[in-house]
Amino acid sequence: MTRTQKCRFVKDALVTFFAIIAGLIIVFPVIYCAAVAFKTRAELSVFPPKVLPDSFLNLENFRTVFRMAPLMRFMLNSVIVSGMGCVLKLLFAILAAYAFVFFKFRGRTILFFIVLGTMMLPADTLVVTNYITITRLNLLDNYFGMCVTSLAGATQMFMLRQNFKTVPVSYRDAAFMDGCGDLRFLAFIVTPFSAPVILTLLVQSFTTFWNAYLWPLLVTNRIEMRTVQIGVAMLTNPLDTNYTVVLAAVTLILVPSFVLFGFLRMAVVRGIEGGALVG
Repeated sequence: MTRTQKCRFVKDALVTFFAIIAGLIIVFPVIYCAAVAFKTRAELSVFPPKVLPDSFLNLENFRTVFRMAPLMRFMLNSVIVSGMGCVLKLLFAILAAYAFVFFKFRGRTILFFIVLGTMMLPADTLVVTNYITITRLNLLDNYFGMCVTSLAGATQMFMLRQNFKTVPVSYRDAAFMDGCGDLRFLAFIVTPFSAPVILTLLVQSFTTFWNAYLWPLLVTNRIEMRTVQIGVAMLTNPLDTNYTVVLAAVTLILVPSFVLFGFLRMAVVRGIEGGALVG
């Protein structure tokens, strides 16, 4: 092995080592959360603390979660809101990105920069005005009202615009010569070409809607319309909070996000690589 090869081997080994350490630091809270879900309160109080429970067959914390709150109803609400929200958000982003790339109209660049400017506006500054609007539209305790304020995503528009720009304009011209309209060209040529990026944004949008807390709390009054994040907060008590039960609920609500990412993980990787290469 030459000196250059040895240096490269040492460099790769160090990068791999630090990458593993960083990965373990990131993943450890999730592992510990799942482990505590199977512990008793006595096990959680042991010092020095143990990472793993005495038995993974202890399901009492999960039973307690379902006794204290209608978690399945909350999860159903979150699935509906997240599914509806991410689909509509991506639909609007795809249509807007297509217009910015393939339509020629006056003020297109200025309008796009105005859309990008909304990324610098904190969402909390719009809470009051959005709540007044939703109230006047009679969308309280409504699934659409819980996601409508987040349907215009500048980040999604930007990423899709950058990806759509890699589609040659000659493809559109050839498609139009064969009698293909804009919607068919978008559905059958542009969208499949950008599938990895779209699926990546799908996972990101679903996770964002799934983890939302403040807005669903404001626009819901009935308990049966609450989402999972609010349901977890209902398990806490200022005087005596059983954190094993709380983390059992957190473990349950993490499952849908991991399942979705598991099914689409290869598309997410390709989407990240594609986004890094698009200029």
